[in-house]
Amino acid sequence: MRADRRGTWGAALMIVAGLFGLPAHAAGDGIPWRNWSDDLFAQSQREHKLVLLDLEAVWCHWCHVMDQQTYRDAAVIKLMRERYITVKVDQDSRPDLSNRYEDYGWPATIIYAPDGRELVKRSGYIPPAGMVSLLQAVIDDPTPGPSITPEVKPDFSAAVITSSLRGTLEKLVVEQYDAEHGGWGFSQKFLDADSVEYCLQQSRRGDADATRMARQTLDAQRKLLDPVWGGVYQYSTGGDWLTPHFEKIMSMQANNLRIYALAWAQFHDPADLKAAQAIRDYLARFLTRADGAFLTSQDADVVPGEHAADYFALADAARRARGVPAVDSHVYARENGWAIEALAMLHAASGEPGDLQAAIKAAGVIVEQRSLPGGGFRHDQHDPAGPYLGDTLAMGRAFLALYSASGDRRWLARAQSAAQFIDAHFAGHRQPGYRTAASRKGAAPAQPLRDENVRMARFANRLFRYTGDARYRLSAQRAMRFIAAPEIARRFPAAGALLASDELSREPLHFTVVGNKDDAVAAALFATAAAFPSAYTRTEWWDRREGSLANSDVQYPRFPKAAAYICTERSCSLPIFEPPAFSTRLATLARAP
Repeated sequence: MRADRRGTWGAALMIVAGLFGLPAHAAGDGIPWRNWSDDLFAQSQREHKLVLLDLEAVWCHWCHVMDQQTYRDAAVIKLMRERYITVKVDQDSRPDLSNRYEDYGWPATIIYAPDGRELVKRSGYIPPAGMVSLLQAVIDDPTPGPSITPEVKPDFSAAVITSSLRGTLEKLVVEQYDAEHGGWGFSQKFLDADSVEYCLQQSRRGDADATRMARQTLDAQRKLLDPVWGGVYQYSTGGDWLTPHFEKIMSMQANNLRIYALAWAQFHDPADLKAAQAIRDYLARFLTRADGAFLTSQDADVVPGEHAADYFALADAARRARGVPAVDSHVYARENGWAIEALAMLHAASGEPGDLQAAIKAAGVIVEQRSLPGGGFRHDQHDPAGPYLGDTLAMGRAFLALYSASGDRRWLARAQSAAQFIDAHFAGHRQPGYRTAASRKGAAPAQPLRDENVRMARFANRLFRYTGDARYRLSAQRAMRFIAAPEIARRFPAAGALLASDELSREPLHFTVVGNKDDAVAAALFATAAAFPSAYTRTEWWDRREGSLANSDVQYPRFPKAAAYICTERSCSLPIFEPPAFSTRLATLARAP
């Protein structure tokens, strides 16, 4: 019972802190934590103090350990109270900060000079003695330490990835792959979504090595599926897949769900569909609010700071008898966009109507509760520093996935509004790409991030293909110019830049069903098209009663019954009237190099 009370109290404190805009653990540990704000460094200069940022995650085991050990040490408390302004931020709540320091992992400890210069960047748990030494060393010599390296200025002269750079990136995808265990990287093990998607694409083109890498990683990743509750653990340490960190965060759930849906559509391996459905069922049971919106994450620990390997080895009843790890009940637009897109893709691949219904329900809640004027989205109910690119971009991609999976034009309209909001608020003025947050008076300028710009390039390019509107082509090119800088494209992992470059260089396969939305045959033809194993398609359902399609670049003849068409870069097919014949044609197309 003692463990259960401690777990319940820890979860309650997190909830209260969130309601009042306070950092978790703000009271009772002797350190006067405050939130990040634009006047932070002005206060630092007035008081002649350094600034320490503890960037944590509410689901993070080592963040809990640091709170309970390091930040309750008397010597640490004394130095921090006397010589530092102490800031604690839940990284999920501030994408601008988490994106800036995501390579450092959580907890991340950053120390700044009063003028805002970074002096120290440290990743992971720091024990009390180590923290005392670090704090005193910076007091004694407040100049940038070895963790602060000069930023290399990217070369933005190329508008696209050159053939030479493409060859380098293709080589990196292979070199960064762990041929013994699977997965990209040799220390932490997790499913890197862009790398697997790139290999799935190359596999469809007949690349046997890409097929092997995709399949080995998909099969190995299932070791990180919770066999009791479903959902995927964040990653495994030790260079294999056998030492998981047990937190379940939405980015991992959504990426795994999306990739296993694509894999099922391509390979038709029941294990891939089962994995996708196990993640979907976990989201429904643990990370879905009563109104259908998705929550953010589930903690790794039942008792904050205590390892939980023995707990996750238990069956359902035994786990629940000891308590359930806390769920972060925030509803963020970004995380919902990720989940909505993944569920729409699972529906397209498997045809289960409940997946699309869940995605539409969540989209309705986010539109109602997180919309901003002009088509954008706030992160939370109240944003201290937004808007952030990630929220509107994730929702824009979700809307486009809903349109591709349903043919419902309202989602295409919302995707266009999201893209226009992004251009109005996040386009860089002095360099290519899109900034991670909108500019605000008095705040340090936000920088573009590669992964967000990869997603933006792919989103805007697909929107251009669906609408024919050249504005979105220009948006994709703006993002691509940022990605194409060699210093940015070569960052680990390399596959995302290859995916974006490939899609911008060619037309997507174009599937159109012409027929009424209440026609059963038309519905069957559309479901067949939606299940094609690629994220880069243009799949449309033209019900003439709704008026012309947004992009009427192909003229289709009138027939008294529903018909489907396949258009490639070179030609369009004759009408196909029967779903089995359409399925056969698409299966042949999917196997073509």
